[in-house]
Amino acid sequence: MVATAKSYQLAHPEIEIHWDKRSLQEFADFPVETLAETYDLVMIDHPSVGTCELQRCFVPLDEVLPTRTLETLARQSVGSSHPSYSYNGHHWALAIDAASHVSAYRPDLLSRSDFTVPRSWEQVVRLARDLQRAGGALMAVPLIPVDSLMCFYTLCASAGEDPFSQDDQSVVSRESGLRALDLMRQVLPLLHPESLNWNPIQVLDRMSSTDEVSYCPWLFGYSNYARTGYASFQCQFTNIPTLNGGLSKGAILGGAGLAVTSKCENPSVAADYASFVASAECQRSVYFESGGQPGNIEAWRDPAVNRVSNNFFLNTLETLTHSYLRPRYPGYIHFQTQAGLLVHKYLKTGGDAGHLLEELDHLHRLTRNSAFIERK
Repeated sequence: MVATAKSYQLAHPEIEIHWDKRSLQEFADFPVETLAETYDLVMIDHPSVGTCELQRCFVPLDEVLPTRTLETLARQSVGSSHPSYSYNGHHWALAIDAASHVSAYRPDLLSRSDFTVPRSWEQVVRLARDLQRAGGALMAVPLIPVDSLMCFYTLCASAGEDPFSQDDQSVVSRESGLRALDLMRQVLPLLHPESLNWNPIQVLDRMSSTDEVSYCPWLFGYSNYARTGYASFQCQFTNIPTLNGGLSKGAILGGAGLAVTSKCENPSVAADYASFVASAECQRSVYFESGGQPGNIEAWRDPAVNRVSNNFFLNTLETLTHSYLRPRYPGYIHFQTQAGLLVHKYLKTGGDAGHLLEELDHLHRLTRNSAFIERK
């Protein structure tokens, strides 16, 4: 983002853009409405857009950007990245980063024992057992609280039932929920012992710097780890395994959107900068070259981008195209934070899976029906 700001300023010397950073965990759950009180531009996660709409703490970009700009970016969306920031008739951010759960692995470590990358859940469990028996590099899955919930979502959706799709009273059906939790409990004892303490970056850091982790079936993809020279060992990425090894669909959608706050004194200028960053030309050049992970399909298909990233984008595009979009209603972030704690506790200490699903349903009804946020 610093590089894009400098590039934009070359054409607009009267504009100065300064970026501050926050942690990955803060990106997931720090209140965007609080950030909007201080900054002109904020990177947001799409589940926050319900709060954005309710609080009106961000500018509807359809009111300050030309229609043709939004139409172009909609055509250039990676999967549901662009529409994920549309809510209640307005568009609240531009998708400048596209991500979902994908699989990551070390080809050199798997090839030593003639192990292959799984395409189905059954193969995932088999590989985890084989790796444990081999006594070398293990499988890992990021399972800190928020990522425990994200893994649960992906397993439900990739098996054929999108969470929150049945009715307003439950997260998933009992059958889908129990199946996903059963797989998570099957795999857990076979994983690297730090999995419950790791987020995706920590898994990839360990995979790319040691020989402790050779494969991860579900984690948010970070394309830099596929670049030559980024870390000690190069990782490779591919589509997620599914229940029966078919089309890789249902992976939880991530990414990031660039939003303009209502406190901004120059919203048209800020929105113009945001559209510059989201444009195909910027995304496949300065944005990617300076370490960014594009949100524009033109960059994902670009031969030069894929050559530098060991085909990260082409190798995971199927998964991104068919990814699962989380709820975005006001109060959902509260649900996500608390539900992650519940799933993590279940994985760590055990318990009754049916009772956990009931707790998740109760929490969902509470957050969906209660006024967690008052409209300004």
